[in-house]
Amino acid sequence: MQVAQKVAIVTGGGGGIGGAIAAALAAAGARVVVADIDGAAARAVADDIAAAHPGACVSTGADVSDPDAIAGLIAFAEHTFGPVDMYFANAGIAGAVGLDVAEAEWDRSFDVNVRAHIRAATQLIPGWLERGTGYFVSTASAAGLLTQIGSATYSVTKHAAVGFAEWLSVTYGDKGIRVSCLCPMGVDTPLLYAGRDSGDRLGAASTRAVTAAGAVLEPADVAAAVLAAVEAEQFLILPHPSVLEMYRRKGADYDRWLAGMRRYQHSLLDEN
Repeated sequence: MQVAQKVAIVTGGGGGIGGAIAAALAAAGARVVVADIDGAAARAVADDIAAAHPGACVSTGADVSDPDAIAGLIAFAEHTFGPVDMYFANAGIAGAVGLDVAEAEWDRSFDVNVRAHIRAATQLIPGWLERGTGYFVSTASAAGLLTQIGSATYSVTKHAAVGFAEWLSVTYGDKGIRVSCLCPMGVDTPLLYAGRDSGDRLGAASTRAVTAAGAVLEPADVAAAVLAAVEAEQFLILPHPSVLEMYRRKGADYDRWLAGMRRYQHSLLDEN
């Protein structure tokens, strides 16, 4: 897959990984729609990109957990640039920590981290099947392969995002539909520090679990890994290579891995 001249939508594009992916796509010759629930943030990212690559990027505000908003976003992209070739389902939220979480908070985490992917794919896949081509990139997390200490909402929904991306690839991978799933560990964005800034002891452990486990990457580094994987049509995108070894250890001896994670959690809580 070559991204030049492709029409791409990037959700959660108002900064962080999404903003960096949008910039990398435009630099590679794609035409990009930056979408974010914060329309002003999306516009600022798009303006910066357009200054370097005139005509390559536009923006819109959209809550992509809403099916109608997704439909409007796709229509906007088609009106501006033409049929959508690539969809980067990148919007995500950290969610609450612990088990005492309101149903509404669980619903919001599922809506943003999982159902937004399902709703976008439901609208895009039929057209892609007719055209015989399309690319869906899901931003999940290393937490979707391993787990997230502290936040059940984040861990569960990111596991679900990985599972949905796998299903898309299995179901449509021989029909011209390409799928990739991004599973980074620590990236220097506000989402990484949401637990620490929550004032909750378990939340602080949640952030520390990630920052102590490996390097915290810059969004631009992650975006470069994403574009390289897309061009190679690689399913699993791991900007932190160590995640693969952790995943192998988990699968090799699940009980030992769980015991190790409990010990790790105890050590993190003892620090707070």
